[in-house]
Amino acid sequence: MANAKAWEILNAGGTALDAAEQGVMVTEADPEVHTVGIGSYPDRDGIVTLDACIMAPNGDCGSVAAVQDILHPVSVARMVMERTPHVMIVGQGAKNFALSQGMKETELLTDWGREQLAAWKTRNPDYRPKINVENHDTIGLLTLDKNGDLAGACTTSGASFKYHGRVGDSPLIGSGLYVDNEIGGATATGWGEAVIRACGCFLVVEFMRQGHSPTDACRLAVERVISKNPDWKDNQCGFIAMNRHRETG
Repeated sequence: MANAKAWEILNAGGTALDAAEQGVMVTEADPEVHTVGIGSYPDRDGIVTLDACIMAPNGDCGSVAAVQDILHPVSVARMVMERTPHVMIVGQGAKNFALSQGMKETELLTDWGREQLAAWKTRNPDYRPKINVENHDTIGLLTLDKNGDLAGACTTSGASFKYHGRVGDSPLIGSGLYVDNEIGGATATGWGEAVIRACGCFLVVEFMRQGHSPTDACRLAVERVISKNPDWKDNQCGFIAMNRHRETG
């Protein structure tokens, strides 16, 4: 659905930036996707906190992290990019900024989320989040418009039942997302801490800058993540990439 919306924007002559934002907004608003936006897994305190970032062809970028009660954090990230001198705003400050820009409060925790939290507490009496291949996911979208401009967006609720205030790679420019209009772009999914240790998406783009194909660049970045994370067998990590020649990996 996100790709379909992005294609709709691009086919109508829209910009890569608009396509990236509006594409992932579809997923943020889908309560059946439990790792992005409304209906997501809560943290261990029963609070849904969201992270997102966006990056434009000219290198501008914006980000929000640990924001509560806002349906479309990717749009707040774009506002940070376009309406402030900053790159990242977090927590209550991000929520306050979103409200000041006309966004409305939305209850993000659903009955499904409350049920999942209650079940998790029963299974985990030590109240400690478990790290495995199933407790994290995100959506990242890379777009290329008819002008040859690249953009990208990434948005997530982060790891399920995480410590309140935990932030992963998704809102971090260079980790969860990176776009260089002269080379290409990359975005990541998986255990954020592992991706952060390797500056994963910046690394993918730099491998493409060295002449590697998008697929090889992603593979080399995954190998770097493995080398930086001794517990890699317990985690999951993946990248997608696109260069300015429309090759993907």
